[in-house]
Amino acid sequence: MTQEVPQGVDPHIPNTARMYDYFLGGKNNFPADRELAELVLSAMPEVRDGTRENRLLIGRVVRYLCEQGVTQFLDLGSGLPAAENVHEVALRYAPQARVVYVDSDPVVAAHGRALLAGPEQVAMLHGDVRRPREVLDSPEVRGLLDFGRPVAVLMMFLLHLIPDTDHPQDFVAAYRDALAPGSYLALSHVGTDHAPERVARVSQFYRRANAPFCPRPGKEIAAFFGDFELIPPGLATGKGPELGFPFTDPESPPFYDDDFARMGYAGIGRKP
Repeated sequence: MTQEVPQGVDPHIPNTARMYDYFLGGKNNFPADRELAELVLSAMPEVRDGTRENRLLIGRVVRYLCEQGVTQFLDLGSGLPAAENVHEVALRYAPQARVVYVDSDPVVAAHGRALLAGPEQVAMLHGDVRRPREVLDSPEVRGLLDFGRPVAVLMMFLLHLIPDTDHPQDFVAAYRDALAPGSYLALSHVGTDHAPERVARVSQFYRRANAPFCPRPGKEIAAFFGDFELIPPGLATGKGPELGFPFTDPESPPFYDDDFARMGYAGIGRKP
């Protein structure tokens, strides 16, 4: 059976969102996505489990933010729908929550809109996160989110797919500037401080995809938070119990060893 190809999509170019879907065990991917994903796994087999752990991390982060009283979420680079999407977790802990997803991939946007056909508190924007003014001024965002009150901006598994030539520090700062005091920025990002040779090999594979793989040193990742106050334990790496919730969950230990865990960073910052 031939898989239907949406209009405007080239199935021969590996797509990072569809590769992520493949790592999660999803079916919204093509042979080119699977072939490149398998090359990545040949160099770093822990990626599949790490991707699953990142999905769990997103859920824990959203739960934590709801517990801090946040009811508005802007999920940038949301990717294809998967288990425990942001709005599902948010609505579970805060029934009044509002969520806007943003992704530049037309397939992601189409799947997102299909998934969100019902909820009036959730919207999907087909937009470029690198253009914060366009995103923030869009009807989808303005129609659901009140920037006079705290908003949580999520950049989970996003920024290491954006090269320095696209000036990520600048556009992340623009999102921070648009937020009211008491707002949050949460992000996860692959680093280069640990096992740089393995990380560099994966970066080479991603040159065949629609977006590069751009891991960064921890100090550059920390700079994305600007003057936001990092919640303890700060910019977290590893998987030890000392990290605490929401970065680790003692009832659901990570799937991989600490050596791989130190390649990734995660943090939540609060605007003073």
